[in-house]
Amino acid sequence: MAYDEQLADRVRAALAERTDFDEKKMFGGLAFMVNTHMACGMMRDGLMVRVGKEGYDAALSRGAQPLQMGERTMGGMVLVPGSDLAPEEPLTSWIDHAVAFARADPPKQPKKK
Repeated sequence: MAYDEQLADRVRAALAERTDFDEKKMFGGLAFMVNTHMACGMMRDGLMVRVGKEGYDAALSRGAQPLQMGERTMGGMVLVPGSDLAPEEPLTSWIDHAVAFARADPPKQPKKK
């Protein structure tokens, strides 16, 4: 599944201003990892954002959509349409939230090989 490369570049720039991050191909798109946790990612022409169960309803009220993977709705994750991210302010607000959410938990321990 393809994703919006220009939006991905904007997300990279916004993340780089805030924290260290890694990228991983995931879900047929691209995930951005902060503190070993997925903070956000690219899916089609939108931005996936981890908001948690507590932030889910508030995210929907801001214009995000439930994140669907096939027939399943992913709990605690939303999809923000790329068209809603054209101005810089909404994008940075979503990135700030994603980074804070990913930093809220301690880093995951590396998997033993």
